[in-house]
Amino acid sequence: MAVRSLGLFCAASETIDALYVQAACEVGHLVGSLGITLVYGGAKAGLMETTAAAAKEKGAHIVGVFPRILIERNRVSELPDEKVVTENLSDRKDNILLRSDVLLALPGGVGTLDEVFHVMAAATIGYHRKRVIFYNVNGFWDGILAQLDSFRKAGFVRGNADSYYTVANNIAELEELLKG
Repeated sequence: MAVRSLGLFCAASETIDALYVQAACEVGHLVGSLGITLVYGGAKAGLMETTAAAAKEKGAHIVGVFPRILIERNRVSELPDEKVVTENLSDRKDNILLRSDVLLALPGGVGTLDEVFHVMAAATIGYHRKRVIFYNVNGFWDGILAQLDSFRKAGFVRGNADSYYTVANNIAELEELLKG
């Protein structure tokens, strides 16, 4: 089944290597060209802003979901067509999950990991059947993927881990996953 809405988890940092910025731009262009709605954290910085700008450039509908604190800090992007204000980060994650068919993890830090594991943990106990796609730019997620495999081998992952996440190593693989 083709993806209609994509939840995006990624860095809002401005100190990111150009390789990751370029990958985010490619992802945004792909999302827009496939007519997929982008649902993301709504910050006006880093890979979030890059991906949203590229998606919008290709005609995507953009939904920004952000906690009230970003408004107070003047960190909300002007790109979203629809803005959803949440009280905190937990509400933000739940809202992005609810509005998305699939979740995509671009490179990011602690916040991105929190978002990814929030989604996967909820899937393990049956709250939803949505997957996280790790976009493994330049092997960025290799360490996390190895740890997830260690969890599985040691019996700490319920069921089939493949039902919670998958990996795209390049834009062609990502396009195949999004087209269903």
